[in-house]
Amino acid sequence: MLALFQTIDLALNLYTWVLIISAIFSWLYAFNVINSSNQFVNSIGTMLYNLTEPALRPIRRVMPNLGGIDISPVILLLIIFFIRSLMWTTIVPALV
Repeated sequence: MLALFQTIDLALNLYTWVLIISAIFSWLYAFNVINSSNQFVNSIGTMLYNLTEPALRPIRRVMPNLGGIDISPVILLLIIFFIRSLMWTTIVPALV
């Protein structure tokens, strides 16, 4: 059972990094730091969008419009950190 929780924790940790990379990529794309007409850059952006958008869309639906500021990745990161903390402080010690 511990191996299952370690695998879940690893997946959440990897998804945290995907969210951070996606946010940085979107900033670089918005400020024209990276070439948006490059096919490789476009495919990376599409991949990051497809990985993060299903989790971010419900948060964006609930959040009010903040005038162009998207804090949904921050909220999702807080949710992930809460789940990881809950898992290791409450659930796993009860199983061991």
